Amino acid sequence: MSNRREHRVSRSALFDDYDGLEEGGLKLSSSYSHEIKEHDNDKEMDNLKERVVFLKRLTGDIHEEVESHNRLLDRMGNGMDATRGIMSGTMDRFKMVFEKKSNRRMCTLVVAFVVSFLIIYYLIRVLMRG
Repeated sequence: MSNRREHRVSRSALFDDYDGLEEGGLKLSSSYSHEIKEHDNDKEMDNLKERVVFLKRLTGDIHEEVESHNRLLDRMGNGMDATRGIMSGTMDRFKMVFEKKSNRRMCTLVVAFVVSFLIIYYLIRVLMRG
């Protein structure tokens, strides 16, 4: 019942100035226009709240992604440092080996053996196919 009264009140407030309606103008009562503005304001606030929640979630996801990339880069950097240490040790050993003539001959012999093995392996594969 009170809903009908409110409807009548708002309708009467809407058509309070019937003369203005006949003249082509529609004058809203100040309380009704205030309610409309308040309702529009509430909708905009809800819309803004949804946007803020979305942006907050998005920035959280970006933060997690950046953190995971930083961890990955740190692990990669540590791996590169370890590899650099191993390579420098290997190069030092090669330098020591090539300083002596007997070691040079041994390296030449090993390289010749490996190359010979690869050539024989390649020839066997080609002959087996053909």
